[in-house]
Amino acid sequence: MLLSRQTAVMLPLKEKDKPIVRMLLSAGCCARCVLRFCCVSVQAAYRQPQQDTLKELNAFIADAEHDKVQDSAGQDPAFKDESRDEAESETPPDPPCKRAKLEPGAGASAPAGGSQEPRICVVCFGILQDLCSTTQAVKIAEAVKSQQYEFDTLMLSVSLPAQLSVREHSCWLYVKARMREKSMVHDKDDVIQVKEAFKWIMQSLVGKELGGISVVTKSALEVGLEFTHSETESDCHFLAKACPDSFTTTKNKQSVFTRMAVVKALEKIPDAKFLKLYPCPPTQPTSSCICQEVQCLHTSVFVAGRYNKFCRSLPQTPWVIDGERRMESSVEELIAVPVLAAFRATGFNFSSSGREDVDVRTLGSGRPFAMELLNPHRSRLSKVEMKQLQETINQSSDKIRVRDLQIVTREAMSRMKEGEEEKTKSYTALVWTQRPIQQEDIAFIDDIKDLTLDQKTPLRVLHRRALAIRQRVIHSMNARFLDSHHFYLGLKTQAGTYIKEFVHGDFGRTTPNLCRLLETDTDILELDVESVDVDWPPFIPE
Repeated sequence: MLLSRQTAVMLPLKEKDKPIVRMLLSAGCCARCVLRFCCVSVQAAYRQPQQDTLKELNAFIADAEHDKVQDSAGQDPAFKDESRDEAESETPPDPPCKRAKLEPGAGASAPAGGSQEPRICVVCFGILQDLCSTTQAVKIAEAVKSQQYEFDTLMLSVSLPAQLSVREHSCWLYVKARMREKSMVHDKDDVIQVKEAFKWIMQSLVGKELGGISVVTKSALEVGLEFTHSETESDCHFLAKACPDSFTTTKNKQSVFTRMAVVKALEKIPDAKFLKLYPCPPTQPTSSCICQEVQCLHTSVFVAGRYNKFCRSLPQTPWVIDGERRMESSVEELIAVPVLAAFRATGFNFSSSGREDVDVRTLGSGRPFAMELLNPHRSRLSKVEMKQLQETINQSSDKIRVRDLQIVTREAMSRMKEGEEEKTKSYTALVWTQRPIQQEDIAFIDDIKDLTLDQKTPLRVLHRRALAIRQRVIHSMNARFLDSHHFYLGLKTQAGTYIKEFVHGDFGRTTPNLCRLLETDTDILELDVESVDVDWPPFIPE
């Protein structure tokens, strides 16, 4: 490691890096991008003020020039001309764009050995300069505060212009040529990414502005920063002709030049072809990147429980036919509205262990359900608060009731769907018979066990489900006589059994069916779900 004469900060640079540093500074790279291309991975080197880093880099290459002069002065005169020729060969040729950069008003970087930071870096477009500062940290912190999330940690997510990859590749080839001359071995993957350097600098600054909050590499709260640079958007266009297979037009994307597509194209294009089509090093930009509005996004929170439905005119989910709403509410909405308010979420996905028809009640211990809360601004509720939320839901309507309301993990939600075909459900149906019956006419039903049905997709759901024949099992039944034309039928069935179709036959699409068993037409007047035999979510005592 070398120590600058002007500062006590040590940059982890080696003798072999001197020509690279000189080249990159002359090409218009900012001090931090110079460190990146020298594969400096010490985070503290990026966190020091950029002007200090630039001074140290200039002192570093000035040492080299000073040593050359001393070596030349101490040589035998016979070797001075040879030494001068060698020194001249050490100096890289002027980059193709240098003349343009040195014209007045072009915003060029100072020559190597100067003390001025490049106005705008030719690679990072200023992201590691003025856009990587306390001022920017304050803006990010204020944006996070304004959105009123509750959080312990956060992570920064950075989106960069696709053309930055093109410029980085150009500078890499510029450096690579010198490394080849010096027989130095470096890989492009060793170059520190702009995103990584940006986070090293900004994480502590943003955390400080948020009162000491930890800004980490992985967190439930993601703060997204998108940088754009309209001036150089055309930098990528030559790749479309050079590597047409890398770019495909899609309906949802405004530009085919996505960062991933550009990176893949750069991996394909030969170095020689690239150098013919794009300047090396890149030209000097006249404007910095723009940081778009800071976007915050919290990972989903999952809430589970069980619900009872006591109303025969309430669908599970909003019922809309041909754009017209048929029912004023639904189970989903009655539960979701208070939950969304409590967690301050921006949306939700509702799922359950099966579903009942609009005219079917769900009794007993209820039907398991789960909600994915999207972008919740509050992610934790205490047990007391969850209990209060459950009461709020139950007091808001007499049509439903929830129990065992709790926060669960994404992984735990899979428990609700496990064994979908194997789980059992119990029902009670009020059955009408066309032929008058007596108690003894239905007594045989109690003895039927494990009756296998072949059920064609019911006519009533054929518009939304594929035509198929599904085998389902009725494990047991019992009959309770009511009068000469009515009785209650209890059933314990395999999940997914169409109970209504078993009772009335669905024009023979379900076989066997109750009509055949009783040798008379039958129909179902009322149906209740008595139990859904899924041991999830965990029971919570009242």
